[in-house]
Amino acid sequence: MLVVIRGGGDLATGTALRLYRAGMEAVLCETAAPTSIRRTVCFSEAVRLGEMEVEGVSARLAVEEEVPALLAEGIIPVLIDPEARCVRSLKPDAVADVILAKRNLGTTMDMAPAVVAAGPGFTAGKDCHAVVETMRGHYLGRVIYQGAALPNTNIPGLIGGYAGERVLRAPADGVFQGARQIGSRVEAGDIAGYVDGVPMLCTISGILRGLLADGTAAARGMKSGDVDPRCQPDHCTCASDKALAVGGGVLEAILHLTGALRGNA
Repeated sequence: MLVVIRGGGDLATGTALRLYRAGMEAVLCETAAPTSIRRTVCFSEAVRLGEMEVEGVSARLAVEEEVPALLAEGIIPVLIDPEARCVRSLKPDAVADVILAKRNLGTTMDMAPAVVAAGPGFTAGKDCHAVVETMRGHYLGRVIYQGAALPNTNIPGLIGGYAGERVLRAPADGVFQGARQIGSRVEAGDIAGYVDGVPMLCTISGILRGLLADGTAAARGMKSGDVDPRCQPDHCTCASDKALAVGGGVLEAILHLTGALRGNA
């Protein structure tokens, strides 16, 4: 089964891992300048580095003509194709929108027999066949076949007793330059990076779990870093509980939808 995934950030990567390990083939569609912050667990890094490995699974930057050969090697192709135009020629069994833009950036129900979208901005039965809940809590990863996910609150989920405090935001408009590395131990008040020379300070102590890549264009208030107060360095190198929960929901939805369309569910 072939699935085109829109997005290459940490939740899209967790989804790709779930599908890959379930025996499906995944192709990721990303932008030419990804803004992922949890870069050590994001297949979007293949755009910048050419190749990326997460939890033993490899992804490689490719053009559409290289997709069949890479899939045959067990490598996940990453295409610079933000509009997912490859869907027309690849004709996948399913499309999963895991961009997490909090709005629909062009995903439609006619893209594939099963179209699944993660998070707010989509309505099952209108934009897609199913929606997967992305808000931390009781409903995380739940599949919705009629209706929408919970609305965006703009408040990050609670981790280690902290919510909004753990997210680092760009202090100005400009180009980001990191001052620390992902995986570094930081204290409240430490400088994690700069935007146009303005320091971006850590607001809590912990492990720097995510940080924009150097040279990334940032707008004031843009999410640019993430401090994990649980201080577990290995969290920086494996998919999160949230990413795997969302990925599990996407996997469930695809299996359910494709089975129903064949009359086997």
